[in-house]
Amino acid sequence: MINIVLYQPEIPPNTGNVARSCAITGAKLHLIKPLGFSIDDKHLKRAGLDYWDYLDLEVHEDEHAFFSKYGAEKLFFATTKATKYYDEQTFSDGCFIIFGRETSGLPAHIHEAYAENRFKIPMRKNEHLRSLNLSNSVAIVLYEALRQNDFFDLK
Repeated sequence: MINIVLYQPEIPPNTGNVARSCAITGAKLHLIKPLGFSIDDKHLKRAGLDYWDYLDLEVHEDEHAFFSKYGAEKLFFATTKATKYYDEQTFSDGCFIIFGRETSGLPAHIHEAYAENRFKIPMRKNEHLRSLNLSNSVAIVLYEALRQNDFFDLK
């Protein structure tokens, strides 16, 4: 199983789309508070459609709670600030793939603490094109992690 972690997500439809991707692939979704919305938000529910009952979801009160519980696990961090690409990582069963806030990404202290575990998705270099949509980024990397693990039992 792959673990997808959203660090303080802000936009309900993005989280709903990620939840749907996690439910359909068997990935576990972790949400690190504070969230920019309520988990009961109608936009969140609408984006996830009727998949919420099939989602393995864990909500963490803050980053300290998450890292206290899972900090010793294999952690990977998506960021535009990395030098390695996502396809250069080895995503193993049980790993955690962490994505930052839609507007500001991950905080500097996480970048510093986990510099070797960061990766990026290739994009054009242009000052006006900052990053991909969060749910698209999760889908790209999640399916790479699944591919590396022969898609577990999805085939």
